Amino acid sequence: MKKHLTLEFDEKQSYNQAGKHVRDGLSTSLLLGDNLWIACDERSSLERLTRLDKETFGSHTSFELHKYLELPGGKECEIDVEGMGFDEHYLWIVGSHSLARKKPKKKDSMEKQIKRLAKVKDDPSRYLLARIPMIKNKETGEYELHKTCERPDIPNVKLQASQLVSYGDKNKLWQVLASDMHLKPFMQIPGKDNGFDIEGLALSKEKIYIGLRGPVLRGWAMILEVEIEESKSEHFKLKPIGENGEFYKKHFLHLEGMGIRELRVVGHDLLILAGPTMDLDGTISVYCWKNATKQKPEAIVHRKELERLFDVPHGSGETSGQDKAEGMTLYDDNHVLIVFDSPTDKRKHGDNGVKADIYKL
Repeated sequence: MKKHLTLEFDEKQSYNQAGKHVRDGLSTSLLLGDNLWIACDERSSLERLTRLDKETFGSHTSFELHKYLELPGGKECEIDVEGMGFDEHYLWIVGSHSLARKKPKKKDSMEKQIKRLAKVKDDPSRYLLARIPMIKNKETGEYELHKTCERPDIPNVKLQASQLVSYGDKNKLWQVLASDMHLKPFMQIPGKDNGFDIEGLALSKEKIYIGLRGPVLRGWAMILEVEIEESKSEHFKLKPIGENGEFYKKHFLHLEGMGIRELRVVGHDLLILAGPTMDLDGTISVYCWKNATKQKPEAIVHRKELERLFDVPHGSGETSGQDKAEGMTLYDDNHVLIVFDSPTDKRKHGDNGVKADIYKL
């Protein structure tokens, strides 16, 4: 059984340069206290909503990420934020790290539409793994982002916005994965073509879990596990964690052909929002991987070792391509809140609102 929440955005802060409203492209969400943090896949900002009552979040504030981080593509470049997490006074974000194929436009000539399908876009700001200090304002009760600040619980300790070191127009994560025996063939394929595409980020102490929407290999999805070397500068490095000094571990999960859309840690378990890797209508489900954070070697998890909790309805027929569950956050100990990309008119509320769904675990 599910119930709804209404998310109300401020019209003046809600449109990108292309005229797309933030509610039409929600990609990830994170609830901290009375603040719901949301990212849109075609912006270079994060959105904060505040709980107004039991059924509504509003008081929209937009935070431009170029004020805190060094964006390789400049402040107007699309980041495609696809995952958020919070740990030790830091908000973590990850970009899709993916290529994007152009969409044909029906108003164009047949020749132009065909040419657009041959064009692939590569935005350098998508290759972003970063953390930004986030502190709760004692007077307002709101969580706020900072470029630098003092750690509130430990005197004389400074928190610094930082990001994974880059080499050229790609970061270190992309660089090390580009030679991986499973991922190498997919690194130059756009995400919507079952190419490499990050969606989902979760934190457990020093461990960082990164979900891959694609590629899916014969029905098997992948979760990457990385750790970082602490740094006082604006850039951090990956820490060798593999048996042979690799900078990452790969965990394979049989999600019955689905890729990963979002990750959340609950105790030692990992909640997984899973859905189609390709651009199509298909089953969207929430799974639980028990004791995921206790895994030491790389894991291969068969379908019977995963608990399928529930399915999430999606658009079909006249609403094909709409109501695609993209973001999932813990609402309380027993529920998750799910937000949707490309909402149907029925899901929209007024000129600037949209409904999110709460599901019992």
